[in-house]
Amino acid sequence: MTNPILDIPNIEPRVQSEILESLAKAEDLLRSHIVGKYPLVIETSRHLVEAGGKRFRPLITLICSYLGTPNENCIKAAVTCELTHLATLYHDDVMDEAPLRRGVASANNRWGNTVAILTGDYLFAKVSALLAELGPEAVLLQAHTFERLVIGQILETQGPKEGIDPLTHYLNVVADKTGSLISASARFGAMLSGASEKDKEIVTQFGEKIGIAFQLADDVIDIASTSLQSGKTPGTDLKEGVPTLVTLKVMQSTDPRDAALKDKLSKPITDDSIVQQTLIELRNHKALNESREYLHALANEAKSLLSDLSDGPTKLALEGLCTALVDRTV
Repeated sequence: MTNPILDIPNIEPRVQSEILESLAKAEDLLRSHIVGKYPLVIETSRHLVEAGGKRFRPLITLICSYLGTPNENCIKAAVTCELTHLATLYHDDVMDEAPLRRGVASANNRWGNTVAILTGDYLFAKVSALLAELGPEAVLLQAHTFERLVIGQILETQGPKEGIDPLTHYLNVVADKTGSLISASARFGAMLSGASEKDKEIVTQFGEKIGIAFQLADDVIDIASTSLQSGKTPGTDLKEGVPTLVTLKVMQSTDPRDAALKDKLSKPITDDSIVQQTLIELRNHKALNESREYLHALANEAKSLLSDLSDGPTKLALEGLCTALVDRTV
């Protein structure tokens, strides 16, 4: 999969080159850090690492490190963010009973739920070891982030309470499950590079918003794309009955012509032909454009937060990242 840094407009060529080198170092550290004594643990923990991914969280950490002086601790923090993300995926797949992850058999499908859960726990242990090298402030940031990740999963599992708008509930889940870790990724880079308090706070808020937008962009792509642009087969969320921005906007519709579509979206769609038919309906539904508009507004809100950020390569790169994120969904 193309590294997202290559798609960021206006990023300084020198910074792009340096970040690519740092990402390669982070990848090496990521792979070497999960090596242990037990062959099965090595095999299971490397499973999703080898499957690839966007490495969006390490990228954010490294971009924000240019608010100060980039250093080896920033690379370690980038790895802790990606390892945390990977660990949550092992647990998510068990709860979602997902057969595939990143185009390969999910760990729970291959080795069973118990091994998948314990592999996630193993990765969290590896995260803790790296954090210990980064100091108590980094440990505290991770603790607060992990709390939000767990709360987000609980809220998703619980579903919206009676009287709570499902779309509002979903956006709160996305903020906790995705926004929190991308926010922490940004703060790690600023914090460990010696950035000012003002800049740390700005990128922390920016990270939350762009993190939510990142997930919502995948929601749109899952419907609109005819490729594997999001890293999964289009319509996967429909097959799993997972609510997304687009489908929740359809469910809000009061148009009687949407009754049949809403009925289909109210449960998992197991028939592939019906999935394809539903994708066509959604691509021609106003909910898709409404979702794009919502995403664009959120990306603009994120970009506006950068107005007071110190001028320099980080500001240019993060502004470009907002543009690149929106361009993915056009």
